[in-house]
Amino acid sequence: MSKTGSAAKTDMPVALGPIVSSAHLATGAMPVLSELEFGLILLDHAFERWMVRCIAAAGVPDLSPLDVLVLHTIAHRGRAKRVADICLVLNIEDTHLVTYSLKKLDAHKLLLSGKRGSEKTVSLTARGEEVVKRYRKVREALLVESVKSAGMDEKRLSEIATLMRALSGHYDQAARAAASL
Repeated sequence: MSKTGSAAKTDMPVALGPIVSSAHLATGAMPVLSELEFGLILLDHAFERWMVRCIAAAGVPDLSPLDVLVLHTIAHRGRAKRVADICLVLNIEDTHLVTYSLKKLDAHKLLLSGKRGSEKTVSLTARGEEVVKRYRKVREALLVESVKSAGMDEKRLSEIATLMRALSGHYDQAARAAASL
């Protein structure tokens, strides 16, 4: 303490500990998992906001994040997809969610219906392909350039993506176990 009775200021940063949204979950055996989950929450909301605004900039307003993901899944590799294919790729259990997205995308004239055996398939119309191309242009200009200029290492980003996919398996397994309790 100084002569005035106040603590002397230092230039030392204050260690705050992990940044979490639920401190009660960070008190267990692996507090860093709560820190990761909070990061995922922030990233998920930012990513969803981005997708909605990017697709609007590409000319299709009023789509949800799931609608945008379904659109890109259908565009992937330029092949027709079944609802089951889309659900599998996006790890969605409730097929009704995807079916509703398909109806919205169809209302925007982005989809073409077809058949594979007895199953319905969807692919992109010419308008759908054009929207996906515009989305990519907006993404390149606004997001990719920003990430590149921040000096993000592509190899490190790939490693993080691999880790996230691996963690998704742990969360899926834990969800199955919790459902049986």
